[in-house]
Amino acid sequence: MKTVRWFVIGMLICLVAFGSQALSQQKSGFVNSQTILNELPEAQEAQKKLNALIQTAQDTLEKMQKEFQAQYEDYQKKQAMMTDASKKEQEQKLVEADQQIKQFQQVKFGQTGEIAQQREKIFAPVREKIVKAIQSVAKEEKMVFVFDKTPEGSMVLYAEPTLDITYKVLDRLKRGK
Repeated sequence: MKTVRWFVIGMLICLVAFGSQALSQQKSGFVNSQTILNELPEAQEAQKKLNALIQTAQDTLEKMQKEFQAQYEDYQKKQAMMTDASKKEQEQKLVEADQQIKQFQQVKFGQTGEIAQQREKIFAPVREKIVKAIQSVAKEEKMVFVFDKTPEGSMVLYAEPTLDITYKVLDRLKRGK
């Protein structure tokens, strides 16, 4: 185990020593995708469409919640005068109404809900346009990598395809070397 650790450390030292010289000859760049989305008119228009869909769903949800609250308050006022059968019936109606609200939230706002699907659909052309522009600028500027600089962290948006060593690594792993 120690030999493996020393081997990895040695390889890292070599990569830093020799890799930094090679990297200094390669050009990289970055974009701030949030700035692009904030300033691109098509992205602003797409966001307005999405916001309208979200607002409609939120309005419907709020209406459902207010109706539920009114039913619950009505039940609490009349509960003392109800028969056991009537109580159970009203409680069942309240449980069903609550389940409908939760189902509506999941269908509209869940990770794979309608809003998420519409977000993907609405922003797909915008994303495609941005990616093409990034690739075009990267090639014109002879950049090897373009990163996205966001508060969440960096991500590679473009990489020169000739630098992909995925299959070389897989081959080496499969050969056991």
